[in-house]
Amino acid sequence: MPYRRTLRLWCFGLGTAVLWADCSAQAKATYTTFDAPGSGLTFPTSINSSGVIAGYFEDKAGTHGFARAIDGTITTFDAGQHPETEAWGINNSGTITGDYYDGSSQHGFVRDADGTITIFDPPGSILTYSAGINQGGTITGQYEDTKGYHGFSRAPDGTFTTFDPAGSTQTAADSINDKGSVAGFWLDGDNVAHGFVRAREGKITTFDPSGSDYTEAVGINNGGTIAGFYYLSSDGSHGFLRAPDGTFTTFDVGTEKDTELTGINKKNATVGDFDQANRRRTQTYGFVRRGNGAVTEFRAPHADATFPKSINDEGWVTGGFEDREHDYHGFLRTP
Repeated sequence: MPYRRTLRLWCFGLGTAVLWADCSAQAKATYTTFDAPGSGLTFPTSINSSGVIAGYFEDKAGTHGFARAIDGTITTFDAGQHPETEAWGINNSGTITGDYYDGSSQHGFVRDADGTITIFDPPGSILTYSAGINQGGTITGQYEDTKGYHGFSRAPDGTFTTFDPAGSTQTAADSINDKGSVAGFWLDGDNVAHGFVRAREGKITTFDPSGSDYTEAVGINNGGTIAGFYYLSSDGSHGFLRAPDGTFTTFDVGTEKDTELTGINKKNATVGDFDQANRRRTQTYGFVRRGNGAVTEFRAPHADATFPKSINDEGWVTGGFEDREHDYHGFLRTP
């Protein structure tokens, strides 16, 4: 549905914690905006069912990870001695995974809720990128060796499983559910991207929505539904849901054919962003698409561009936004 200013009224909320409220007739939601201490850029990446948010921020010293508690308290951390840490996933126990740069190479890390940090790399890794973590503490991501990029999963005991779809020249694993199924994408010999899902026992299924020239799976829930987006060379990017039986639902938000999904919860609700042209220019907005297909478009308060990243099972959304001065901040949207 085209963005219409008349349906998106922004008003002051009550109290100091909740800064703004979405007063539209279609959706009532409250927004909390926040920054890590001393931050010049704050970007949340994941939220758990308790509302604890993980992400990263930049200050004059470098890039650091953070965890934001539901009361607004922000704890910052670095995985190594070099302040180049990015947190990407958090589970309901408060365990966070991400990666950091040590000055010469990239490594993965897992941070327990008590603050204990463990550094890891799959065997033979030159660069390690951690992407997500499930409730059992199994982590997925990708790593580079002398032959290219491969997917991995890391069990809580530190055991690694590495994998590639048949014919893959580069593999990127993006998400893991509590059953151990991993979703992501891979490149073939022609550098065409395709989606994949890998079951815990090792079976890999590759897929593409009809006509896709590029497919990226970004999330998988415990029911096995996969969320992602795909490109058509002549028709922009579009969102998709892939059911466990392989059936696709494709959709667009806005009118610009530029829809990208970033997360999914257990109710098949998804979040993402889309571009929308208005009278003066094109802007980026966020959206929530519920399991029944109903879409709510939104923007964070004072946002010039809104980038939702994660949705928990209660429907709380977190992500980042760029303000009119081109500074980046975090937000929490609660329905």
